Amino acid sequence: MAWSVGVAAQADQPGPARQQELLNMLKHDCGSCHGLPPKGGLGPSLMPEALADKSDDLLLDAIQKGRAGTAMPPWQPFLSINESRWLIARLRQGWLP
Repeated sequence: MAWSVGVAAQADQPGPARQQELLNMLKHDCGSCHGLPPKGGLGPSLMPEALADKSDDLLLDAIQKGRAGTAMPPWQPFLSINESRWLIARLRQGWLP
């Protein structure tokens, strides 16, 4: 299944209030392991240059399902596919807290 972050996903963007919640989650929850800025820590860097060689499908799978044997939990109970796509797009744009 292809879960690209392309134009089709833009139509399903979260509303402004949820976007703010997602950015807070990115900063506080993701940042607790990936660092602030997300240059790495317990988890790998989430900076655009570190993600450049990673496919959207790989990133979406990591967010939704987590990574066995690591501290990366599955976020599927808390994030929809479209919300995860939206976060990936923000990370690729160089979002910083």
